Amino acid sequence: MTALVIRPLAEGETADVFRSLTRALPDDGLVGRSLLSHPKNHFELASAGGEYRPGWSWVALRDGVVVARAAYWGAPTDELPKVLEHFDFLDHADGVALLRATPFDAEYELLLPPGWRGDPAARRAAERRMAAAEEAGYRRLTERFRYSWTTGCGLPERPGRLVFRPEPDDDVVLDVLARVHSDTRDHHALRAIETGGGPEAAAREELAFIRWCPSPREWLRLAYTEGGELVGVQVPAHNPSGPCVGFIGVVPEQRGHSYGYDLLAECTHTLVAEGAERIAAATDVGNVGMAASFARAGYPITLHRYCLVRD
Repeated sequence: MTALVIRPLAEGETADVFRSLTRALPDDGLVGRSLLSHPKNHFELASAGGEYRPGWSWVALRDGVVVARAAYWGAPTDELPKVLEHFDFLDHADGVALLRATPFDAEYELLLPPGWRGDPAARRAAERRMAAAEEAGYRRLTERFRYSWTTGCGLPERPGRLVFRPEPDDDVVLDVLARVHSDTRDHHALRAIETGGGPEAAAREELAFIRWCPSPREWLRLAYTEGGELVGVQVPAHNPSGPCVGFIGVVPEQRGHSYGYDLLAECTHTLVAEGAERIAAATDVGNVGMAASFARAGYPITLHRYCLVRD
């Protein structure tokens, strides 16, 4: 068998090299970024108006034909990629070899249709990618519901139970975030806690994400009861793709009162006031309370995110 050649796209190569595998894939369109309707989520190089860099877009070729591909994404200001978004292959071994050869440890986010486990074709397409990623050194971190609110869903009612105040002091915000993460169901936060030094590490990661977003830091609000007791924090934001629920967190001592819905409703109203017509959001599948808040606020589940990491 002809040897496999693994390399990033060269400067000057077009996205057609990467996209040439698409028509040969037996499961194209069942999983991955193709499930997103917006054109910017499909593969195109930055030089042609897309969001992918040649050096972060890798292909495996045999006899000059692309047989596997992997594309990592990051914001224009990022020095390293944030996430592996595209991973496709014809042969399992070629997919494993490609991932092992790429020099990045970014999280692999595999997008799946809701209820994918009950769809035999989608499940096969998902599990073949998971198996290759795991053999290449990845492991499952968590699964997340991805929501997409639109104006057609209607604005959620504000209960009016809380007072929302801006907080310009990052140290105060870090303390609140650490209190939220001192008892958390979020697996990304748990990973930061286990590997980075407790709830404070998770809090620093959260604040770094808030600062990374191109939206104003000033949109962040702390929430209090009318009596002045801290309830939590909500962060309306824009990520590079558009408006999103940046963060919703209730401190442990205030849980059990459905305050997560109050924070989410306020976040939604703020983003709409800033011109949002569509809002993305996500929560871990196991976070039953937050999932209930999204359902109550009229956020439909549009995708399932399967997250794998390489430690």
